[in-house]
Amino acid sequence: MWRYLKSAFLVTVNVPGLGRIPVNFLAVAAFVILGFAQPAFWFLGLAFEAALITGLAFNPRFQRVVEAQSFTKPAEDIERQRNALVQLLEAGAQRRLWQMATKCNQVLQVYRTQQAEDYIIQTNEHTLKNLEWLYLKLLVARHHLLTPTSETQETLEKKIADLEKDIQDGEETESLMQSKVATLEILKQRLATLSKKRQTLAEIEVDLTRIDNQVDLALEKASLQGKPQTISADIELASDIFNGSIFGSQESAISAIEQTYGQHKATARKETA
Repeated sequence: MWRYLKSAFLVTVNVPGLGRIPVNFLAVAAFVILGFAQPAFWFLGLAFEAALITGLAFNPRFQRVVEAQSFTKPAEDIERQRNALVQLLEAGAQRRLWQMATKCNQVLQVYRTQQAEDYIIQTNEHTLKNLEWLYLKLLVARHHLLTPTSETQETLEKKIADLEKDIQDGEETESLMQSKVATLEILKQRLATLSKKRQTLAEIEVDLTRIDNQVDLALEKASLQGKPQTISADIELASDIFNGSIFGSQESAISAIEQTYGQHKATARKETA
């Protein structure tokens, strides 16, 4: 409610030649100035503004306008953050994303050409947007995991083998031996991390291919003559992209987009109900 009261107080009116004028703010200033000459204007102004502001704040139509305005900037921010994620990708990944978006648009175009019912088109559009967003997240995770490391798996394996041989020989002092044992443990952890990274990259590629095929199937089904159907949103991923650390420095941006997108969906459901 505080947001509506604040918006009601700051409401503006478009005046030709002057632009948008904050009428309530100016009215309060006028009553304050007049009150120095006649204090009764202060009480009159307070009563007038209280009635006007509360009347606007509790007006359902005004509340809907405030809600719509509050979504405009976040929506622009989300699109800007999403574009930043796209620009982060290498040219090949951007091309894959563009091809995915093109196929999704083709699916919707087929349904519109068939004059499918509005709820089917809206449901399918929502599903395809979700798949596009999932596809982008997978590409971002893939980009992060493909960041070059200082050493390859073969290099780490050779270092581990050399250290294990030195430890088995046992010719060093106790302190030096302890240091080598600790180093060996670190190298083994690095090797395990590198192996996990390669496994995750393979899983991401499987997920990307699966989404590609799911959208291809949707396009093929949409092209068939018959009753238009909703597209299945069910997809089981091989990779664990719900683990935020997989996105690296882009984790906060993806989280922000996810949260805002969820708020918009909740509002849409509320309005539909």
